[in-house]
Amino acid sequence: MNNDRKSRRTAVAIFAVALTAAVIAAFITTFEGVSTRQASNEAQPGTGLAHPHPPLDIAPGEPVRN
Repeated sequence: MNNDRKSRRTAVAIFAVALTAAVIAAFITTFEGVSTRQASNEAQPGTGLAHPHPPLDIAPGEPVRN
């Protein structure tokens, strides 16, 4: 019975070490490819992105007039 507990404890410890290594590797590889530049609401010239439109002058629930 004592051998069974010892082998189970060893297996759990090996699994914990492997899981920790996998999480650390995933964390490092994820943040390696992420740009840390801050985004802004302004589109850069020549990007072809749409510009924000002003809000519509209608009340909520009122149908849109053409």
